[in-house]
Amino acid sequence: MTRLATTKTSVRAKALAASLCLAGAPAFAADERPEWLPEGSLGTGLPVLADPGGLRAALWERGVKYQLNYIGDFLNATRGGARTGSAYSGRLELVIDADLEKAAGWTGAAAHANAYQIHGSGLTRSFVGNLMPVSNVEALPSTRLYEAWLEQKLLDGKVAVRGGQLGADTEFLTSSYAGLFINGTFGWPTITAGDLPGGGPAYPLATPGVRLGFYPTEKITVLLGVFNGNPANPRALDPQVNNRYGLNFRVSDPALVISEAQFKYGDEKDPAKLSGVAKLGVWTHFGRFENLRYDIVGRSLANPASTGDARSLRGDHGVYGVLEQQVYRLADDPAKGVGVFARIAGAPGDRNLVDFYADAGVNFSGMIASRPDDAFGVAFAYARIGDATRGLDRENAYYNVVRAPIRSSEAVIEATYSAQIAPGWTLQPNVQYVMRPNGGAADPYYPNRALRNATVVGVRTSLKF
Repeated sequence: MTRLATTKTSVRAKALAASLCLAGAPAFAADERPEWLPEGSLGTGLPVLADPGGLRAALWERGVKYQLNYIGDFLNATRGGARTGSAYSGRLELVIDADLEKAAGWTGAAAHANAYQIHGSGLTRSFVGNLMPVSNVEALPSTRLYEAWLEQKLLDGKVAVRGGQLGADTEFLTSSYAGLFINGTFGWPTITAGDLPGGGPAYPLATPGVRLGFYPTEKITVLLGVFNGNPANPRALDPQVNNRYGLNFRVSDPALVISEAQFKYGDEKDPAKLSGVAKLGVWTHFGRFENLRYDIVGRSLANPASTGDARSLRGDHGVYGVLEQQVYRLADDPAKGVGVFARIAGAPGDRNLVDFYADAGVNFSGMIASRPDDAFGVAFAYARIGDATRGLDRENAYYNVVRAPIRSSEAVIEATYSAQIAPGWTLQPNVQYVMRPNGGAADPYYPNRALRNATVVGVRTSLKF
């Protein structure tokens, strides 16, 4: 009976996909996709949806292209964490890009803006209580501007200057292979999200800044970004509440500077020279930070005799490296196969919650002949709680004579499969196992014990129009 029900369900799913693909005119061939149609759009397989009313073609005549993306995550914490339960979070995104040379005769110039409508509730905030958000779209409900910038290319494209409201997570500390995974740490990692004021210039909060790009060869890229150092009021209890609509445009906070060098190697067409990229970056924040363990006279902040005023420290900094490597390539599609990635990062432990971070993963794409557009992978991430924080936890337990957990580290492992239902529409089941949520902090309901390891299961739907 179960087998029969499964078969019927499979038939219905195939029928749905077939009806979608047959609706309207035949699908565009890969080399026939119009310039005004975004790559991977639903309109690729369903031309009837490609350009309703001819708006896209009309805008493209003026150098403007738009895209709508929707991501919805239904996730369930089946065990562990602060408590079990389910949550749905969704994000609708509008992206607008303009070729200003085509639109206004401004050679080498482009403009970009994107905005989000975020809704639902987050599983991490409401149930699990961990540092690495189980969904990379989780944020407080709001309609907010993210990026809005102008870019000017110079010297035949070897130099590019970008200015406006920027997110560092779009270019810095990224891995293309890590983009498959749902947990937020595989995007903007927990070490920067947890250590930088306001979480740094990353989803859902961008900030005014300038980015310089240098491209001396096809294989070498050097990026330098200067950002306002806090996307929200430093005194705000929750940056997302303080900068609810992404319109604060703060420019008076101490700066955050990030520099990254990238080196591509291999050959995308030669099977004997599998492609890869190595990245090395550093960041510096010019603000003042509090020592997480000692007060202004050198006593532990847990000591009853402490002044209660943390020692002030000048500046903060960190270093990171990223490696991506293709280890197997499909003969008929060099962009697909098996790829691995790894990232490592460090920061001072006296002023940062997380002082060491590492993640790694493996991706498989196009490996099933009958499902060439599917992908699946497994990834692992680890974040170590800094020495000062761990020391303060021990001293709090000593001075208060209570049995309380000592934070140490948090880790997560994720397995996921992205299945294409139709061009522009994917379903992505995933499983995550979170070890020592919040670094092993106390359970809010049972303060004498640490948060239990959590299991999260769920499914993501993604639509591109």
